[in-house]
Amino acid sequence: MFSGGRRDALRFLSAAAAAGAWPAAWGQETFPAKPIRVIVPFAPGGAIDVAVRAMTEKVSLEIGQPVVVDAKPGAGTIVGADAAAKAAPDGYTVLVTTSSTTINNAGAYKKLPYDPATSFAPVTMVSLGSVMFAGPATAPYGNLKEFAAWAKAQNRPITFGSWGKGSSGHLFGELLRTRYGLNMQHVPYKGDVQALTDVRGGVLDTTFSSPVSARPLVRANYIKGLGMTGPRRSGGMPELQTFGEQGFAGFELAGYVAVYVPAGTPKPVIERLNKAFVAAIRMPEVSQRLVDQGQDPIASTPEELAEVYKRDAPQWLALMKAAGVEPE
Repeated sequence: MFSGGRRDALRFLSAAAAAGAWPAAWGQETFPAKPIRVIVPFAPGGAIDVAVRAMTEKVSLEIGQPVVVDAKPGAGTIVGADAAAKAAPDGYTVLVTTSSTTINNAGAYKKLPYDPATSFAPVTMVSLGSVMFAGPATAPYGNLKEFAAWAKAQNRPITFGSWGKGSSGHLFGELLRTRYGLNMQHVPYKGDVQALTDVRGGVLDTTFSSPVSARPLVRANYIKGLGMTGPRRSGGMPELQTFGEQGFAGFELAGYVAVYVPAGTPKPVIERLNKAFVAAIRMPEVSQRLVDQGQDPIASTPEELAEVYKRDAPQWLALMKAAGVEPE
C-alpha cells in the first residue's frame, strides 16, 4: 500500500513529466509560430529563384506565416547550402536547391563544408529538370540519329557547349561521345545563353542547354532542338522527343529541385512543411510557373526524395568520373 508521501511524490513526478512534454508537443502542433526563411543558393532573378518565389507565396498562405526568400549564391551553391546546414534544426530555415548541391558537388570538390549525404533532411521534391541538346537551324540533320551519322562523317571533333565543367550538360555530352563513339570536344561556358548564341552564329557546333533558355530560339527557328534528356518529355517543350524515344539509352537521368531542412529537424515539423510545399506545388499557377521555367512539377514525400537520391547519386557520380571530372 502506497503511503501518502510516496503517492504525492509520484503525482508530482507525473505532473512534472507531463509539463516537460507539453511544450514540445505544443510547439510541434503550432509550428510555425514565426516567419520561415527559405535559402536559395542561386542569384536573384534566375529560373530557380523565380520559381521558388512563386511557390513560397503559396506556402505562406498554407502555413499562415511569412516565408522570406534569402538568395545566397556563390561557389556552385556551396555558400547557401552551408548556411542552411549550420542553421538550427527547428524548421525555420529551409533550403530549396538543385541536385547539384547534394550530388554533383560531392564529385566536384574534395572538401565541402557540409556533408551532401547527411547534413540535410529531405522534405519534398519540387520538379525535374530536363536538358536540351541543340544544333544550328541550318544543320543538315534533324534528329539524334542523323546528327550521329553526320558527326561520324566529319574529319574533325564536333564541339558541344555546356554551362561548365561537371554540369549535367557536360556529363551528357561525354556520355554521348563515349557510348556512341562520336568525336566530340567539350567547350565550357559560364552560362547556356552565350553557348546558344554561338550555336546560332556558327561558332559552336552544338550545345546542351536548359529548355527555358533554348525554347524561344527553337521556336523562332534560330536553332534546332535535337533531343531532350530525362525520363519523359518536358512539359515546357512536349513536341521534342527524348533521347530514349530516339533510341539513345542512358540519358534518363534528370536533375531536380528539392526542399530540405537541416538534419535533426523533428519529423512532425518536416511533415508540416511537406504538406505546405506539396499543396503549393500542386496549385495550377505554381505548376505553370515551374513549367515556364523549364521544370516539370513533381511533389513527393520525404521518403520518395530520399529514394531518388540513393538511386541517382551513384549514377551521376559515375558519369562525372567517366567524364574525367577531378575533384578540386
